Amino acid sequence: MAVSRHYASTSTPQLNDPSLFKSLAYVNGEWVSAKSGKTFEVTDPATGKVIGDMPEMDKGDVEIAIKAAKDALSAFRKTTGRERSRMLRKWFQLIMDNADDFAKLITWENGKSLTDAKGEVSYGAGFFEWFAEEAPRTYGETIPATIPGNRVFTIKEPVGVAAAVSVWNFPLAMLTRKVAPALAAGCTVVAKSPGETPFTSAALAEMAHRAGIPKGVFNVVTGMKNSPEIGETLTTNPIVKKVSFTGSTGVGKLLMKQSSSTLKKLSFELGGNAPFIVFDDADLEAAVNGAITSKFRGSGQTCVCANRIYIQSGIYDEFANLFAEKVKSFKVGPGYEEGVTHGPLIHDRAISKVQAHVDDAIAQGGKVLIGGQKLPELGSNYFAPTVIRDMRNDMKLAHEETFGPVAGLFKFDTEAEVAALSNDTDVGLAGYFFSKDIQRCYRIAEALEVGMVGINTGLISDPAAPFGGVKESGFGREGSKLGIDEYLTTKMITLGGMGQELQNSG
Repeated sequence: MAVSRHYASTSTPQLNDPSLFKSLAYVNGEWVSAKSGKTFEVTDPATGKVIGDMPEMDKGDVEIAIKAAKDALSAFRKTTGRERSRMLRKWFQLIMDNADDFAKLITWENGKSLTDAKGEVSYGAGFFEWFAEEAPRTYGETIPATIPGNRVFTIKEPVGVAAAVSVWNFPLAMLTRKVAPALAAGCTVVAKSPGETPFTSAALAEMAHRAGIPKGVFNVVTGMKNSPEIGETLTTNPIVKKVSFTGSTGVGKLLMKQSSSTLKKLSFELGGNAPFIVFDDADLEAAVNGAITSKFRGSGQTCVCANRIYIQSGIYDEFANLFAEKVKSFKVGPGYEEGVTHGPLIHDRAISKVQAHVDDAIAQGGKVLIGGQKLPELGSNYFAPTVIRDMRNDMKLAHEETFGPVAGLFKFDTEAEVAALSNDTDVGLAGYFFSKDIQRCYRIAEALEVGMVGINTGLISDPAAPFGGVKESGFGREGSKLGIDEYLTTKMITLGGMGQELQNSG
């Protein structure tokens, strides 16, 4: 594993279009500060230096945004699906035309490598492209009535004002995955940007402005210290009819409790603890590469990344050695530097949790094959990509989401054993396994208690695929043709008096 030694040389990124860097919130088509004048600082996780500040908004500011969304709703919900499709398509194209700048912003405030950030831009923009195609296709149904003379049919209608609350690990994609289907359905949106990464959200709002999204249809509120107050305002205000949240299970439970006061429609994508299983009949090279992709994407800071890697005993040692060799090829450093594959973690709290999981594993007999320590020579938020073998099910990593670059390798013998271990958790977002046995593929895919399964792949995210979990990983689906349904209600219409005989008179 290479460590970049040029930390001190990292400079502020130069945007091709500096006007994409906004230090304001976006409400009712205008760039605004908090009414209080308060701001919060956003820091670069690679350097610890201040990037800039953003408005520290409060309940009053959020209520203004909610009113703007309400006022815009009456006209926007009457637009045709084809009209909304054209808006989304233009928004998509503007993001892609400015993809390099979006990637720079993501790397700057999130820390991921520039290569990784570019991948996120393409993925995130893809939701606008996908839902531009779904907007004209919110079909109702014709239903055969049981009462003679009645005709029954349904239509789909936008649920109303929607709140979108996203997280920092995918500053663009986590927001577009919510906003795109909401607008495609005819809803208006108040989005709460992540406090750690608000500048990407602001750039997204600038693209909405340029795309001609009507004022009030898409609003972005900002805050760090006041995030709980903002969340409570969005979940308790009766004007807001829908809340979509991505984040921790604990926060999701709180938002769900708050939302019960007005019985909002909800979709939550919460914590994960993904198992990654390699059977002894797997293509070993493909399995190693898949595990690398799944575990270390974004330095392990993804909700669907492999958290527990189970290797069948017959290939355990060989897999462990090959896997560790792959990790040695990583280059850790500031995301902008040439050849860097993995950047810093988001903040010191993330570092502390990763260190606690590593220390616990070592104390209980885990053997570190590579990594296992902080990299202070790079900065306070760097942790070496780590592989630990001889893991046991009573270690912290087995039951807690690490959200960092630590791969724990567990040994198993039978299908029944690994299925039980995989399902021994309160959450169920994603699961992965590698095998060449088609019958085994069906057995394990059906046995895993998760919302998404990757078979012989470590990468499952796709705008065309339904994304979401079961158990305490949440409910509802994002992406795919199912994603737009989260922002629609079904209205049944019965037309009576239709059973008359045909008339003979002219």
